[in-house]
Amino acid sequence: MKLIPVIDVLGGIVVHAVRGRRNEYQPIKSVLCASNDPVDVAAALKALGLNELYMADLDAIAGEQTNLSLLKRIVDATGFELMVDTGVTSLEKAEVLKNYVSKVVIGTETLPNTRFLAEAIERLGSERVIVSLDLMADKVLSAFDLGKLAEPLSFLRELAALGVSQIIVLDLARVGSGEGVNMPFLRKVLSTITAEVFVGGGVRDVNDLLELKDLGVFGVLVATALHSGEISPYRLEQIGLL
Repeated sequence: MKLIPVIDVLGGIVVHAVRGRRNEYQPIKSVLCASNDPVDVAAALKALGLNELYMADLDAIAGEQTNLSLLKRIVDATGFELMVDTGVTSLEKAEVLKNYVSKVVIGTETLPNTRFLAEAIERLGSERVIVSLDLMADKVLSAFDLGKLAEPLSFLRELAALGVSQIIVLDLARVGSGEGVNMPFLRKVLSTITAEVFVGGGVRDVNDLLELKDLGVFGVLVATALHSGEISPYRLEQIGLL
C-alpha cells in the first residue's frame, strides 16, 4: 500500500483543509516544517522518504489559472512524482498539466460529464488519469446532473465501465476531521470495482493505515495526521510504509 502525503494550496500557501469548508481554511501548522510555503512543505514531506505527492490547487479548482510554475518548482526541488487536482474541465488543460505531473486528477466536483473521462483516458492514457470520487455527506459532488449515477456505488460502476483504472475515494466531510475513514463504505467499494482504490479523508493514525492495508486499499492520502505528528516517521518505518 502506498502512503501519499497531501498539500492543499490556497492563495499561494499550504492550508489545513477541514471538512471541505474552503472559506475557513487556515495556514498549515506542521511539526514537519515551520513554513507554509508549498515548496518548503513538499521538501519536508520528501525528507520522510516518500516518492509521491498529491496536491490540490484550490485556486484553480475555484476557476483561477493553474499555478504551473509552482508545480515545476516542487518537482525541481523535491523530485516528487505529482498527482494534482486543478479542477480540470477541458482536454487542453489536461494535456498541459500532464507535462508537469505524473497523474492528472479529475475530480467529480468539477467534472463536466462522464464522456469527458472517456476522452481524457483516450488522450492521456489510463495510467495518467486518476478520478477522484468527491463525496460530501455520502453524496457525490458533481458539476452536472447525475441522474441515476447519484448513488456513489452506481457512479463507481460507471467509472469502471468507462475504463477508469485508478480511483480516489475522497470524503471531504472527513478531511482534517480526525473522525476516521468510512470503512463500511470502503468495503462496498472494494467489492464493487477492481480499479486501484486510493482513500482520502479522516485518516487518524497508524491503526487506520493498517486496517486500510488489510482491506486491500492501493494507496492512502494523508495530511493532517502527518502534520500533527499523530503519524510519525518512526511508526511508518515500523509498519513498512517508509
